[in-house]
Amino acid sequence: MKYFPLPENIAGKMDELANKLIAISQIGATSFENSFDHRLFLQWTGETLHIPAIIVVIYLLFIRYGSQYMEKKAAFDLQYVLAFWNAFLSIFSAIGFLRTVPYCIAVIIKQPDYYHLVCDNGNEFFDGPCGIWMAAFMLSKVPELIDTVFIVLRKKPLGFLHWYHHVTVLLYCWHAYSTHTGAGILFCAMNYTVHSIMYAYYCMQALKCVPKGFPSQIITLVQIAQMVVGVHVCATSAYHVYKGHNCDITENNLIAAILMYASYLYLFCEFAFKRYLMPKKKSEKKA
Repeated sequence: MKYFPLPENIAGKMDELANKLIAISQIGATSFENSFDHRLFLQWTGETLHIPAIIVVIYLLFIRYGSQYMEKKAAFDLQYVLAFWNAFLSIFSAIGFLRTVPYCIAVIIKQPDYYHLVCDNGNEFFDGPCGIWMAAFMLSKVPELIDTVFIVLRKKPLGFLHWYHHVTVLLYCWHAYSTHTGAGILFCAMNYTVHSIMYAYYCMQALKCVPKGFPSQIITLVQIAQMVVGVHVCATSAYHVYKGHNCDITENNLIAAILMYASYLYLFCEFAFKRYLMPKKKSEKKA
C-alpha cells in the first residue's frame, strides 16, 4: 500500500521528523549496539533450532512435576522477588520500545510503503541499536518462562493460555529470526510496547499498590489490540505471498504466524469475555 506523494515542503518536514525519531532511538546507545552486525547471530539461530525445542520440553516437564511437587508444599510468598522481576522486565521492554518503535516509525515516514515494511525491508532493522534489541527480544522469550516458575511456586492457577503463549512465542520467535522474517520488526515493536505496560502493572500488583478503581481490562484490551494487528500483518504477508510478490517470510513461518496470532486472538478474547463480561455465579460473588 503506497500513500499519495506529499508536497515538497511537507515531505521535507516529514524527513526531518524521521531523522529526529532515529536520533531518539539511538539515545545512549553503546558502541556495542552501534556496531552490531546480525549476520553471525542469524547463522547461530539457524544452527540451533533444537535449543528452543529442548527448553520447551524442560519447561513443560517443570509445569507437570513442579505442580505435583507443590501440591504437598506450602506456597512461597515471593512478593518482592516477583515485584523485582516484573520491574526488570518492564524496564527491559521500555528500553526495547525506545530502540525499535521510533526507528520503525521513522522508516514508515521515510518510505511510506506498507509492503516495504512487512515484506521487503532487507537488513534495515536487523543491524545497529534496533537490530541488537530485535535479537534481545528473541532471546528474552527464554527468561520470560520464569513467569511460570512464580505461578507454580506460589500455587496460583496456571491456565492454558499462559503456558501455551509462552511455548509458542518462544518457538516462533526463534524460527522467525533464523529465517530473517521481514515482519519481525512489527511483532517485536508491538511486544516491547505491550510488555513495558503489562509488566509495570504486574509489578504494582505484586506490591499491592495498584490504584483503587484502576480498570484492569485495559491490560487485556492492549493485548487483544496487539493480536488484532498481528493477524492483520500475517494477512498482509499472506496476500503478497499469494500474489507472487517477493516477501521475506518462509511458507512454514507464515503458516505458523497465522495459526499463532489467530489462536492468541481467540484465546485472549475468550479470556476477556469470561473474566469481564460473563455473569459470575452466585457462589463466586459470595466468595
